[in-house]
Amino acid sequence: MADKLEFTGERFVPGAAGEIWYEHWHRYHFAAHFVAGRAVLDVASGAGYGSALLARTAARVVGVDLSEAAAEHARARYASIANLEFHAADCTALPFADASFDAVVSFETIEHIAAQEAFLDEVRRVLRPGGIVVLSCPNKLEYTDKRGVVNAFHVRELYRDELAALVAPRFPFATWYGQRPSFYSVVWPEAGDARGEILEAAESTADAAVPGHGRPLYFIVVASADGPAVGRTPRIVSVFADRDEWVYRDYESVTRGVGEAQRRANALAEELAGLRRLHADSTRQRDASEAAERSRLAATIDAQRHEMARRASFRWWLALPLRRIVLALRGEPPWA
Repeated sequence: MADKLEFTGERFVPGAAGEIWYEHWHRYHFAAHFVAGRAVLDVASGAGYGSALLARTAARVVGVDLSEAAAEHARARYASIANLEFHAADCTALPFADASFDAVVSFETIEHIAAQEAFLDEVRRVLRPGGIVVLSCPNKLEYTDKRGVVNAFHVRELYRDELAALVAPRFPFATWYGQRPSFYSVVWPEAGDARGEILEAAESTADAAVPGHGRPLYFIVVASADGPAVGRTPRIVSVFADRDEWVYRDYESVTRGVGEAQRRANALAEELAGLRRLHADSTRQRDASEAAERSRLAATIDAQRHEMARRASFRWWLALPLRRIVLALRGEPPWA
C-alpha cells in the first residue's frame, strides 16, 4: 500500500506549502458546481484529493492517472468513499466505453503530453450527449514568457489561441474563465446572498472551504433612514486587484531573497565546518609537536641531572686532578 505519495514539485500532494495548494484546491471547488449528481471522470487525478472532493456531490467519480503509484495511493487514502474509484490509465487511451460519463474534469494535464489532440478526442468519446468538460492549462504568455520560467515537466504549453484551436472542433460552445493567484482587497456583504463567490480555507483543511472571509480588517456600512433605499442597493462582491501585483512581486522577491540567504548560510556553514576541521588538525599537530619538545627537554634535563649527580660524587673529585692533567696535555680547558 502506498501510504505517502512523493511531492515532485509539479504533481500536487495535499500538505505541500506555497501557492500551489490554493491553485489546485480552488480548481476542484470551482468544478464542483458543474458535476452535482453526475457521473464524472477525473483525468490525471494524482493523489486523489480532488476526485474525493467532487464525489461529495457527484453521483459517481472515477479518477485515472498514468502513475500506478498515484492510483494505488488514492485507492488506499479514499477507500471509505463508496462512489469513488481510481485506475491507472493513459489519458490518450482511456479504458472506458463510449458515452460513459456526464462530465470530464482534467486540470493541468494537456501541457504534459505531446498527443494533445488524441487526449481531447478521448475526452469527447467518453462523454455522453450533453456532457461537459472542465479543463485547465497554463497560459504560456503569462506562465512562461512574462515570468521567464521554464517548467521541465511541461511538454507543450499553449497560448490562448492554440488551446482554442484544440478545443473548438470538439467542443464548439465554451465559456472561458481565468484563474490567477494574487493578493486582493475584498469587499463583501456580511450576510445574505450575493452574486459571485469567495472561498476561504486553510492549507491544513483545504477541503473545508467556507464562503467569504471570517476576518474583516475594516467594516463598510451602507445605511439610510429610508429602508427601501438600502433595499434597492445591489448586494455585490467587489474585488480590487493590483494589475502590477506589487505586493505579490514583493512577496516573490522576499521569498527568493530568503532562499538565497539560506543558500549562502548553508555555504558559510560548510566553510565554517571546513575551517573547524583545519583548526582541529592544526591543534593536533601543535599538540604533537609540543609533546615531542617536552619529551626532548625532559630527556635533556634528566641527562644534566645525571651528570650533576655524577660530578657530586667522591670518586669524581678524586679523579679531578688527573682529569685536568689529561685535559692540559690535550690542550683542552680544565672545565671540559
